[in-house]
Amino acid sequence: MASFLRGKQAGMQNDLSANILPGLFAPDERYRYGINSKISCMAYEPVQSLVAVGTSESRYGGGRIYVFGQSRVEKFFVPPRPCSFVDLQFCANRLISLDSKNEVFIWDLDTGAKVTSFHAPGIVACMLTDPMLDWCFLGLQSGEVYAYDIDRECLTQFRLPNFWLVRDPRARATALVSLQMHPRDVGKLLIGYTHGAVIYSFKQNQPTKFFEYEVPPGAPGGSHQAVDTKRKPKLTHALWHPTGTFVLTAHEDASLVFWDAMKDGRLIMARSLYDMDVNQPGPQTETSKPKHPYLKIVWCCKRNPEDSGLLIAGGQTLEGPPPGLTFVELGVTPNYSTSSWQVLADYFRGKRRSTLEAPTGAEVAGFTPIPRASPHFAGGQDPVAVLVLLLSGEIVTMSFPTGHPISPTNTLHPSLSLVHPYALKVATATLGRDRWLGMVENRPGGEGPILRGGAEGGRPRRRFQGRTIIQVAHADSTVRIWDLGHGDEIENPRQVQVDVARALGRVEDVNISAMSLATESPEFAVGTTKGEVVLFRWDANKFHGQRVDQEVRSNPGGLSDIRARAEPDLKIGLQPLFLYEMMQGPVTTVKVSDVGFVAVGSETGLLSIIDMRGPSVMFQASVNDLARPEKKSSFLKGRSHSSTTKDWPVAVEFAVLTLDEDKYSSICCFVGTNGGKLITLKLLPSGTNFKAELAGVVNLGGQVISICPIVTDTGKPAAATGHTVAGLREGKHVNGLLVVVTQTEIRIFRPATSKGASKSFGDYYCTAAAITEFELHGMALVGVFGDGKTRAFSLPGLKELGSASLPKTDGSRLSDSVVTEDGEVVCWTGPSELAVLQVWGTGKEVENSPDRLVNPDLAIPPRPAISNMQWISGTQYVSPSDLDLLIGGPGRRPSKRMLAASAAMEQQVRAGPSSHGQEGWGDYLTRQLNERTEKLNIVNDGLENLSASSQKWSEDASKFVSSQKRKMILGSITSKFS
Repeated sequence: MASFLRGKQAGMQNDLSANILPGLFAPDERYRYGINSKISCMAYEPVQSLVAVGTSESRYGGGRIYVFGQSRVEKFFVPPRPCSFVDLQFCANRLISLDSKNEVFIWDLDTGAKVTSFHAPGIVACMLTDPMLDWCFLGLQSGEVYAYDIDRECLTQFRLPNFWLVRDPRARATALVSLQMHPRDVGKLLIGYTHGAVIYSFKQNQPTKFFEYEVPPGAPGGSHQAVDTKRKPKLTHALWHPTGTFVLTAHEDASLVFWDAMKDGRLIMARSLYDMDVNQPGPQTETSKPKHPYLKIVWCCKRNPEDSGLLIAGGQTLEGPPPGLTFVELGVTPNYSTSSWQVLADYFRGKRRSTLEAPTGAEVAGFTPIPRASPHFAGGQDPVAVLVLLLSGEIVTMSFPTGHPISPTNTLHPSLSLVHPYALKVATATLGRDRWLGMVENRPGGEGPILRGGAEGGRPRRRFQGRTIIQVAHADSTVRIWDLGHGDEIENPRQVQVDVARALGRVEDVNISAMSLATESPEFAVGTTKGEVVLFRWDANKFHGQRVDQEVRSNPGGLSDIRARAEPDLKIGLQPLFLYEMMQGPVTTVKVSDVGFVAVGSETGLLSIIDMRGPSVMFQASVNDLARPEKKSSFLKGRSHSSTTKDWPVAVEFAVLTLDEDKYSSICCFVGTNGGKLITLKLLPSGTNFKAELAGVVNLGGQVISICPIVTDTGKPAAATGHTVAGLREGKHVNGLLVVVTQTEIRIFRPATSKGASKSFGDYYCTAAAITEFELHGMALVGVFGDGKTRAFSLPGLKELGSASLPKTDGSRLSDSVVTEDGEVVCWTGPSELAVLQVWGTGKEVENSPDRLVNPDLAIPPRPAISNMQWISGTQYVSPSDLDLLIGGPGRRPSKRMLAASAAMEQQVRAGPSSHGQEGWGDYLTRQLNERTEKLNIVNDGLENLSASSQKWSEDASKFVSSQKRKMILGSITSKFS
């Protein structure tokens, strides 16, 4: 009965929700965009071109692992128990993770499932894997090293003791800090302890070299502290030169010490980022310089491993600004066999030092190089970019080695862009499919997307003609626009970006407070907390490739042309058009219509309407003045009185409706305020322009959350579109109603002054709402409420159709939730994660994507081998199969990878010769052995020829000397007889 009465009061005869049964309201969790918690570690796989990020446990949830590929390709990995991940490493087609509870997980990238897991026998200090090996080495804090068989999924009997304690049993607190495999020879392992570094030989089963750094009295050391005493700074990092010729150790006093790894293990150079020969006593000209600790060091190289440099996080002085990354370019390594120690020492002084600057005020927590192709050389060969992890959990992408920032737009997955940097505000709009397909930016992409791996799994064809387009405002004042999807195939997965700071002509104090994207017209508006509104339009850039003067004179209250501030490299996209300097406090709402009008509200209560045909500000007034009782709508509530409280616009909608007793339909602008007032303005032609007239004011309960103009008979949006406005000239009428939702009630009425029907929410308050369409069933009002639930109400009866709890949300951002007209709820589950739910579902939880991460046709390139000179000098080369024998023992069967390679070889032999076949692992080993044998034979032949030539020269020289002696004796005898 109540529903019937509300329909009568609202003036709506049809039950728009008659076919929606209560059981149909069961939200499906479709997507999770973003990262659920703070990022704690990262890894990159260059062969498959995938990036993985791991998170730490927080109040927003347990740690997770996300793996991203090209476009929208992704999978997530959830551990069985809450934990924080501390390290991630790719190994062939598997992902190895280590968590803070010393548990190691092995994940299958093909299926996204956990293969196995085990607890380490102690506190793990570091983990080491190699893409060509089936072993995972675990360095414990106690100094021991264990080996886990990835292929057989078991811990082996292989153990290495704390070699430093074996060497010096009196040493105290000797902990292991780093492990690194020789870049060319898997038979050598570099182990870093707090007291020094050790090279261990698998074949000799013993350490072959020890490196201990000692700073004598009078030497400054890396930090210029305690100069008058002998010091042994603790080691923090140990790593190989890309050729394995040298070893670098980094210490807690900021010293970088280079050692010879080929001959006697001598110290070649000790330096810091700024000073050289810091281990040499000398006059002290500088005071103490405390420095940041080294966080991570990668010895990078070009395609030629001899041409190298050091990429370093940390080591800068504490006095300066928050540091970024430092790149020390060393250049081409001198010939080891012919260079003196001084030449090698001069080489480690470096050619130049450059800084890859982090964002202002940000501190670096770590980084991951992005190599072009090779997974070898500890991930440092020929990097094209660097992913930098900040202490806040955000990431930054920089080009290498220049350090120029790289935008994540269309280079990284949208989930990664939500932490690049953090997203602060979101808004949505429903665009037609054809229009969104046409919104593809044309801007140079450098080397293209960073991630190229994976392939999207099969999804249903598009389910809706309209696409839900999200606008995401980030902390760096950029806005990225992309398709949220409906659980279907996304035909245009690309992103559109606008740079608000560039459009404003400044980089400081740019905070986005409101956004609006028109659904049909090619316009977009952004409001800021300083009271500015930037209008963008999809167009070609008239200033493409030009560096023009961007100076624009201040014009408070007016519009300024800012087309010259377009990004020079953006050829086609959303270009800055006009700047409206409202300057009346923060912009609280902005709405772009499809018929050439833009409404803007500010915190001081000012409302402005801009006519884009001029453009010009066609209307400007305070909502407090519009809502005074002497206005014509004041008779509705006799108890109303002039408000002395501050009020301002919070929601605006444009529509085409017939108001009250009008005999015609008109363009209307509805303005909802923070104080619960709804103001109706009619936009009428006035000569060649338009004017705005007040039509009425209605007082509601609580802040206005949503304004939904609908057509009375169908419940469809009564939007102001070009088609409906064109129909006004023909005298067409739009019989419509307003559904207005405030924090405390729903109101359905005929604008501008009718009372209509209402329903109070009771104990809970509303934070977001919209009229949604359930295909083939009808229309309903869906809202998000402060008790963490979403509810649906019938139209016009306002009967509750159902309620459901939202996933664990971030309560502080519940008011930022969004409800779309397709029945989707977008809410924040954490600082950087969005959940997308379809309320007309079956109650499903979020599922992993059907995407495929691994391309089996991509083979891992062969591991680099030792050089001929290293072979000749006596280096005992150990192949991967030899290492399997040394670690696994003679009883270990061939690994699954070797069996697969053998099977592939047999199949290739049966199929006959082919020039298109990929080289298998066994082929690679055979070819390498043959090549090395051939090269060694060539060298031996050369040495034999050299020896024969030398012997012949020696014999000829002896004969010549003997001949000369005879001649001299005979000559002397002859002279005596003459």
